[in-house]
Formats: sequence, C-alpha cells, structure tokens
Amino acid sequence: MEAYAVIETGGKQYRVQQGDVLDVELLGAEAGSSVEFDALAVSNGSELSIGTPVVAGAKVKVSVVEDLRGKKVFSFKKKRRKGYRRKIGHRQDLTKIKVEEISA
Repeated sequence: MEAYAVIETGGKQYRVQQGDVLDVELLGAEAGSSVEFDALAVSNGSELSIGTPVVAGAKVKVSVVEDLRGKKVFSFKKKRRKGYRRKIGHRQDLTKIKVEEISA
C-alpha cells in the first residue's frame, strides 16, 4: 500500500500520491515554484487519519509545472420553431502540478 493524502483546491478534492501529476484550477503561482496544501485526510499505507476539517500538521508540498488551458466545452441552447439558437464555448484555465512530498 502506498501513502496518499486528500487535498482540496478550486472547490474540488483530489486523492494524491507522491509523484502524481494532475491538472487543478488555476493557482496563480509561477512555473517552478512550490505550493503547500493542508491535507483533509492522510494515509501511511496501513492507517488513515481524517481531519476535522484538516489533519493537524499534515501538509502536501507540490511544485507548479505549467499553466495551461483545458479542452473546449460547448453549450448549446435552442427553442424549436422560434429561430432561437445560441452556441457558447468555454476553456478553463488550469495549472499542472506535481506532488513532491506528503508530510504528516
């Protein structure tokens, strides 16, 4: 069993392990810099510690790889027989991070 932690950023929760690379909501940090997150839950492989709301003293250190934009998502509205059609596209700004260390 591998050690893992649960972090929250951008209103979403992620289960991360050391070495994971994932895309999260835009953090606004420079590429190459490091960011620390509080851990909501930490597991050392055999036992799980759950925080209320965070585990005391548990941190997850990540490094920022790059800022990027997500896949384009389309929204389409239509009212039949009225000639009403609206097509809207959206691309989310994301930050690619790499998990460096989980300290509990």
